[in-house]
Order: sequence, then structure tokens, then C-alpha cells
Amino acid sequence: MAFQISHFLSLFSLFFFCILEKSFAIETTWEQRHHLVQINSLLPSTSCSSSIKGTKRKASLEVVHKHGPCSQLNKAKILPTHSDILDLDKERVNYIHSKVTKNKQIDKKLDSGSANLPVKSGSLIGSGNYFVVVGLGTPKKDLSLIFDTGSDLTWTQCEPCARSCYKQQDPIFDPTKSTSYYNITCTSPDCTQLSSATGNDPGCATLTKSCIYGIQYGDQSFSVGYFSRERLTVTPTDVIDGFLFGCGQNNQGLFGGSAGLLGLGRHPISFVQQTSQKYHKTFSYCLPSTSSGVGHLTFGATSNRYVKYTPFSTVSQGNSFYGLDISGISVGGTKLPISSSIFSSGGAIIDSGTVITRLPPTAYASLRDSFKKGMTKYPTASGLSILDTCYDLSGTTTVSIPTISFFLGSGVTVEIAAPGILYVVSLKQVCLAFAPNGDDSDITIFGNVQQRTLEVVYDVGSGKIGFASNGCK
Repeated sequence: MAFQISHFLSLFSLFFFCILEKSFAIETTWEQRHHLVQINSLLPSTSCSSSIKGTKRKASLEVVHKHGPCSQLNKAKILPTHSDILDLDKERVNYIHSKVTKNKQIDKKLDSGSANLPVKSGSLIGSGNYFVVVGLGTPKKDLSLIFDTGSDLTWTQCEPCARSCYKQQDPIFDPTKSTSYYNITCTSPDCTQLSSATGNDPGCATLTKSCIYGIQYGDQSFSVGYFSRERLTVTPTDVIDGFLFGCGQNNQGLFGGSAGLLGLGRHPISFVQQTSQKYHKTFSYCLPSTSSGVGHLTFGATSNRYVKYTPFSTVSQGNSFYGLDISGISVGGTKLPISSSIFSSGGAIIDSGTVITRLPPTAYASLRDSFKKGMTKYPTASGLSILDTCYDLSGTTTVSIPTISFFLGSGVTVEIAAPGILYVVSLKQVCLAFAPNGDDSDITIFGNVQQRTLEVVYDVGSGKIGFASNGCK
């Protein structure tokens, strides 16, 4: 009898735990398929809110959105429309495609005569980019620079602005007031590196024999000036002497109040390569979920133990860009029927300066159609610019949206956070934040909206990139 009772209890326990396990499996499956999002969380706050998690790291800068309440770059609050931002993003993408494929020449504008920063976002260089504040010169002058993983040259506007300077928020850098500034000569090996870094051959000043750089971006913005060396202050304890940068004397374009650009590409003149002895070619960032949040840009190794790494791809990325090996996408927990060859034919990169992720048309159509099936209970809205799948969410307080994940090399899965799936024009027009390329052979670009709240770690020395969820809010 005792055996029968014991046997019965064992069977009951087994049955109970099977039911319990099944209920957990159902709950996990639902979470894998949907994000339940408060509508108000999709909109930025009217006040700035810090979102850096954990202990502030030594070599870290704050990252903020140019048009948000954390930004001081646009005090007049003259904001571009969403249509403007997306249309300019198209120019950024066209520029990248042309740079990677080398099908067309970039117009020449030359005139021959471990640190953590807050990251801020703005409509700069043709798209919604992010900026950080660094110090330049001796004594140092703080400058707000766009940081861009798709560019190599770091530059800022300089007095006396011999040709022209656009309006910026910070005082324009005056090299005559710095004791650590000097120009690079035309015959210096440093000068010859500009051709591959900028796509333009360097010029030479007639009288001083100083090296002249020129760089142009996808929206026709450009900077021309002296190629120089100067002391760069990343944080109060992290100072880089003899840093190569461009001292711009002729600058025009949509730089939105910033003082210039911090190039985080792969070329030898990029910040990453110039500081390799100090930061070992490693940096990471987290872009905040909305324009009212604060993220970070950190130089040196990360302490985040949840980062999963995948090797950089070398397929069709060009010399500056960081390549990704994308093998597939899932929507609502189900992998889409897309051949991995669709992604490998054109290659893929990750880019901090592109707003909306661009996919091969075949992949985009599959993602869009699957996403629509998960959103049938919400009324549709008209599209905007490159975004064609939009919804009117003004009549609800919460929304259930399908999850989206990317499958990368080495078995790494990157789940896009809810703020990275939707682009909010208004609550009456909330759009799927992906767009198609013109052709399946065009390079795929993993944009900055999809990177929101992810900790993205670039270990350039080891040839790998890592991702972790919840890097910031």
C-alpha cells in the first residue's frame, strides 16, 4: 500500500511538473512572439532623462539626440520634419552604396590654395545621427562632434573660416590660441593617407606647403581645410597627443549645430586606429530609446558579460565600414523563408549614421508581410517617404507588436528592442522602421533605429562585433 501511494505521488508530481513546464513554455513562446508596449513610451519626454546603466565607466562619453531635450545644439528648436529626416537618409544610403560599389565618383571639393561619452542624436550628415562632446587643443575647448562608424576622418570647423563656416552651437575652434596645434606638410606620409580615407586626393597650400583635406557626404555636405595634429581630450584623465584631424576652413551642409565629426571607421586615420595603443581598437555604444534619453560611447573593453560576439564580415563592405554576416530574420518567433544567399550576395554593414535599416527587397517583402499579419487588429495609416507600413495607434494605450530578430554568424541572435521596430511620426502614424533597397544586390545596412537600447561592442583588434540587450533605456 505504501508503494502504491508513493508510486501515485511520483506520478502526480511528474504530471504536475509537466503541466507547470508546459505553462512556462506557453508564456515564453508568447514573449518570444510579441512585445507589449505602452504607447506613451514610444514618444520622447519633454525633459532629459539619463539612461546610462550601472557604474559610469572611465572612458565613456554621453550620447544624446540632437533634437531632443538633452541637446544644446538647437536652442532655436527649429526641427526638421520626419519626412526631411527620411528623405535625407536616402541620400546617406545612396552615398554608402556608391562608396562601397565604387560605381560613381564623389564630387571633389578640394581647394589647393576604455573612454565613455554620452551619445546624442541629430539630423546630421543627411540623417538622424548622434553626437558626443570632446575637448580639443591646449587649453582645451569643448566641441560637440557627430560620431560616425561609417567615416574615418575626424574634423571640426576652424577660425578664421577662410571660405565659409556654417552656424554651430559651440565657439569655433581657433588653432592660433592652442599651444599644441600644428599643420601636416604636403610631403608627409600622413598627408598621402587622405586619398583612401576621404575619396579625394589631398591638396597642398601654395605658401605654407600645408596638407589640405577635402571630404564630402551623401547629402552634399562637405568640409575642406588643413590636415593637422592636436591634443584631443576624451575625458579629464584620457588625453591623446598629436591626434590627426581636419581643421575646416570651408564647411557647408546639414550638420545641425555640431562642430564637426568624430570618425570611428576602420581606416588608419580613424579615431579607433589612432588610439589603438590606449583603447586596443575596442569601443562600444548604446543609443537611447527616444530623443529624450542619454546613451553612451565608451572606449576600451566592455564589462558587460552578456555580450554575444560574431565575426566581422569582409563581404563588400569597403575599407571603412564594419561588415555583418546576416543569415536570416524572424518575425513573431518564426524564421522567415529567406535564403541566406539573399544577404550574402550584396553583403551587409552596421552603420551608426543611417537611420532606417535597408534590406534586400526580397527580404523586406517577407518581413513586411509577416509583420502585417501580426498587426491586423490595428487600423492602418498612410506611409511616409521610405516607410510604407504604418498604423494609427491613437486609439489604444498599449500595443502588441511582433518581435523581430536577426540571425548572424557564429549562431548569434540579435533581438530588436521594441523602440527599434517602430518609427513614430505621431500616434496616428507609427511605421515599421525598415525599408527596401533598390535591388537584392545592394548592400544591406543595419541602421541606428534598430540599434536602440542595444549594447553594441566593436572589438576591431579581434575582428568581431558583439550585441547585448538592455544596454541603456
